[in-house]
Amino acid sequence: MNIEWKMEIEMTAIDKFYIEDKVVIITGGAGLLGRKHAEAVIEGRGIPVLIDISNKALKEVMESLQHIYPEDRKMDGYIADITKREEMEKVADQILNKYGHIDILINNAANNPKVECKSENMKAIQFENFPMQTWLDDLAVGLTGAFICAQVFGAIMAKQQKGVILNISSDLGIIAPDQRIYRKDGLSDDEQTIKPVTYSVIKHGLLGLTKYLATYYSEKGIRANALCPAGVYNGQEEEFLCKLTNLVPLGRMANADEFKSTILYLISEASSYMTGSTVIVDGGRTCW
Repeated sequence: MNIEWKMEIEMTAIDKFYIEDKVVIITGGAGLLGRKHAEAVIEGRGIPVLIDISNKALKEVMESLQHIYPEDRKMDGYIADITKREEMEKVADQILNKYGHIDILINNAANNPKVECKSENMKAIQFENFPMQTWLDDLAVGLTGAFICAQVFGAIMAKQQKGVILNISSDLGIIAPDQRIYRKDGLSDDEQTIKPVTYSVIKHGLLGLTKYLATYYSEKGIRANALCPAGVYNGQEEEFLCKLTNLVPLGRMANADEFKSTILYLISEASSYMTGSTVIVDGGRTCW
């Protein structure tokens, strides 16, 4: 019997969730979910390497993680712009020099997707008036950045003949946003808040990228999957919460911690026979 196959058989189901000393790149690492992905990696015995463009935000997240977890848990952080290939290549070289390997990439970075009520900006975010520069900037981070990171870190994993790429999409990568839940009574169409067009385009695009990577790297030992999480409760207004939760069979938004187990599943050997797949964790919203 093949030794590697025998070892896989002898691993318990729980053992397969551990990613012992695996180096896990997390883009947008200083964001709300980026931090939670890092927690999942640490709890799975891996080494999270957070990449973010904000020095201040990354420092705060790193300090928080170091306070929560024991001193012997390894973690790292780098300031870089994922839309610039030369910066990502430099970061990749630094990580390889330090750890000797890169095992997993979580493409999580995106521009701020929040619908914010700023009257002077409302007309500009309507689809008909959506600024070309905002379109380009959002796609550069959310889609081009994922493409560049998959190129740079995927090439490294291909040489190692093993790796995992996980793209963080959204339930709005499966369905279109229901703009009615953002509307407010008494406001004209030009004053209404909406979910920007770029969010849907990016999250749908990541699913296409996932399938491409899964087949392209299939003979290089690299698996690629996507996670579509629902919206996370983060102090949203009561009116919005009522409208949104009426669309969710479980009747609530997600808690930020509720994706950690799924993340660990998708980046570990627990999902060893999955590639090109999309996992939806949305409280049932896309069922309706």
